Amino acid sequence: MAKKAEQKCRILTLYEILLNETDEGHPMVEARLRARLAERGIEAERKTVLDDLHALEDFGVDIENRRGKGGGYYLASRTFELAELKLLVDAVQSSTFISEKKSIVLLKKLYTMTSRYEAEQLRRQVHVCGRVKADSAAAIYAVDTVHAAIAEKRRITFRYSEWGMDKKLHPRHGGALYEVSPYLLTWDDGNYYMVGYDHGAEAKKHFRVDKMTGTALSDKVRGGEEVFSHFDPAVYSRQTFGMYGGEETSVSLLCHNSLVGVVLDRFGEDVTLIPQGEEHFRFQVRVGVSPVFLAWVIGYGKKMRILSPESVADELRALAREALG
Repeated sequence: MAKKAEQKCRILTLYEILLNETDEGHPMVEARLRARLAERGIEAERKTVLDDLHALEDFGVDIENRRGKGGGYYLASRTFELAELKLLVDAVQSSTFISEKKSIVLLKKLYTMTSRYEAEQLRRQVHVCGRVKADSAAAIYAVDTVHAAIAEKRRITFRYSEWGMDKKLHPRHGGALYEVSPYLLTWDDGNYYMVGYDHGAEAKKHFRVDKMTGTALSDKVRGGEEVFSHFDPAVYSRQTFGMYGGEETSVSLLCHNSLVGVVLDRFGEDVTLIPQGEEHFRFQVRVGVSPVFLAWVIGYGKKMRILSPESVADELRALAREALG
């Protein structure tokens, strides 16, 4: 039994060395592998190490042996490629939703998914400037609770907060408990939003997850099925600007041809573009008419104009007048 335990320990240690200390640019010859094992108090003969390497290969571990000068054994493939890990590192670093403390923990875990040499490349990834990280780590667990509620078709309860002049979050409605049936988690400008049926308001609403506290799974079955029966998450994301609520309205806009890419990026390639002369086009789309949507239109100046309905155009003019004081 002791011999079997020793063999298991040796193979696992050998795999750990290959995982952490080798890659295509840093192979390790058999003698060096034995030396690294010895440094950990495990003595092994050449044949033993070779047999262990074959055993790992039989188990499905992708080990390459490059012949010639500068060659040796190395782990040829991993769960994530280096390019994929770089994307994940960038996502964690740029996310305002993930606190600084939690970001450090997650990044350290990502570094273990490759060799120590490639991990250095991950550490040198560019940090996104100007991003203020969230302070609360509780939001991570709120996301987990929402996922569980969606999977199990149950409701959740929570208190919802808003920022005060003291730069602290304060509960809305005197700390009243919200009861919501979640249907979707969506990501917008670095923040998570939950879309669901608010049983108190009897309407579809969205909530920023990092402003939700005391999130708990309810025993009640999810409601609001009729409201979400024809719900399309992709369409909802396109219609809602900055996740700011507004009355859903069909709006027709006139744009300069230079804004074709802007329109397609925002509303998708299914939107119909109708030429209007040589330099302009018009299109129609359903959006949540909010100050954020109107500000988006204003941002393109003379290159974008609301054609209809007139009530939305009036809202735009009023917003512009208010902004001018």
